[in-house]
Amino acid sequence: MAIIESARDRERRKWQDPEAILKEIGLKLGDTFIDIGCGPGYFTIPAAKIVGEGGKVLALDNSLYVIDTLNGKAEAAGLTNITARVGLAEHFVMCEACADFVFFGIVLHDFNDRNAALKNARRMLKKSGKLIDLDFKKIPMSFGPPVKLKLSEEEAERLFEDAGFKIKSLRTIEPYSYLLIAGLE
Repeated sequence: MAIIESARDRERRKWQDPEAILKEIGLKLGDTFIDIGCGPGYFTIPAAKIVGEGGKVLALDNSLYVIDTLNGKAEAAGLTNITARVGLAEHFVMCEACADFVFFGIVLHDFNDRNAALKNARRMLKKSGKLIDLDFKKIPMSFGPPVKLKLSEEEAERLFEDAGFKIKSLRTIEPYSYLLIAGLE
């Protein structure tokens, strides 16, 4: 059964293609992907399709409503490899050293304690895993958080390095975003 995409997601897809981004970071069949601040599944659903039945997607959000929405989308798509939970990134660890990827999709500005969220991400990653931060540039836009809450690329790099991560790559995704990839090694 096809998932009906919202008008907002159709518009977002014009400037942020989740499948292309997930392939760019190296997500593949059999991987374990953790989507922190998953919302209703903009990246979660495509990730579940990419990792397939042999892979796992663990999704975390602080809203029961969006987790229920995500679960409905997963069911409609026939996806059984998603486990979604309600919780805060600062307080919740989905697993210990199990993830090939921990993904923050436009959520760092939402955390009350970014250091705690990164510490938990570190606990969830395999030694060879990748921490991904897809975020808005620190520029004025007609949507998204106010500029004062956003992290610039340099601020995000510093935050990740201070948390013990090694920056692997950083690139701009025009017109609004950047993609930071970090690891433990």
